[in-house]
Amino acid sequence: MDGTTGVAEEGGTSVEALPGYTELLSGSYRAVLGALRECTDCGLEPSARALREHARLSPVEIALFFMCTVMWTELRRALTARVFEPIAWWCRLQPKDVEKMPESAWKFVFYTMSWSYSTYLLFFSNYTFFQDPPSVFYHWKSGMPVSTDIAIAYLIQGSFYGHSIYATLYMDAWRKDSKVMLLHHVITLALITFSYAFRYHNIGILVLFLHDINDIQLEFTKLNVYFKNRGGSYYLLNDILSNMGSVSFSITWFWFRLYWFPLKVLYASCITSLQSVPNIPFYFFFNTLLFALLLMNVYWFLFIVLFVVKVITGQMNEVTDVREYEEDDKVHKAKRDDNGHQGSGEGKRVQNGINKKKHL
Repeated sequence: MDGTTGVAEEGGTSVEALPGYTELLSGSYRAVLGALRECTDCGLEPSARALREHARLSPVEIALFFMCTVMWTELRRALTARVFEPIAWWCRLQPKDVEKMPESAWKFVFYTMSWSYSTYLLFFSNYTFFQDPPSVFYHWKSGMPVSTDIAIAYLIQGSFYGHSIYATLYMDAWRKDSKVMLLHHVITLALITFSYAFRYHNIGILVLFLHDINDIQLEFTKLNVYFKNRGGSYYLLNDILSNMGSVSFSITWFWFRLYWFPLKVLYASCITSLQSVPNIPFYFFFNTLLFALLLMNVYWFLFIVLFVVKVITGQMNEVTDVREYEEDDKVHKAKRDDNGHQGSGEGKRVQNGINKKKHL
């Protein structure tokens, strides 16, 4: 990875070497200007025509999406009630952690499954999208068939993000970045839906692979934070694992989302896509969403930097989620009036911006 775009040999196949940030920025600038001059679907009416001509979604696929979205929601409710919460109580977690643990457990299970499948597609099948990102647009044709293995990945991920929009509003704990998270889910669902409809599914698998690994590490770290203090005892192993997870999470966030994502995905979508498919449909729409995704990755990386700074300066002695509201712990304590009696705030916590009673 020398920052050039010369041709490298890998497995007997010629692939382009990874570009550098400077080449990405300069190449993107030239590509965007050139695309603007030659744009054939710019404007409302041309865009509507391009949508009709190139987007393909069958009624069966739409029905499967909604069915699976409901399935994920009901499966989460069932696992929370019958598996995750009983485990949390059996392990005697702190009450505030009993409420948060099922959310992390659910996401940890899903993202481990989804990332494992993306890893299989990219490294244990015939696809070479990771090694040769420009190849995601080779042989592209409007309405081309989608291979079954990639269609399954899209159905799983698309329906999960449909569920996640609902879950962020009504199921997850509300955090400082929840509004940004909601926007992230909407953008991700739009990317998944439209990339499938326009048959840009190859690059979609690469995007999912580069993002899901961080969610696994984040939820793994949070689970160990919840489990290190339980039953009135401190568990060193969980503390060590939470620290290891936070270090690994920080490193891979930068490596996957701020290094590989722009230099592989954005380079392919913004620059080489025009070389493979001149006047590629909805070029500006997809690249705008991908760059928005990059900006959100930078935004969340600032939380990681804040966490590291707090640890280095001694403001934080243990791993915690800096996105949590500081008041979240306070609302777990019973409110008392001037005479020392308990007020009506007992047993409540902040969820989705609203005080809701705990179901304990």
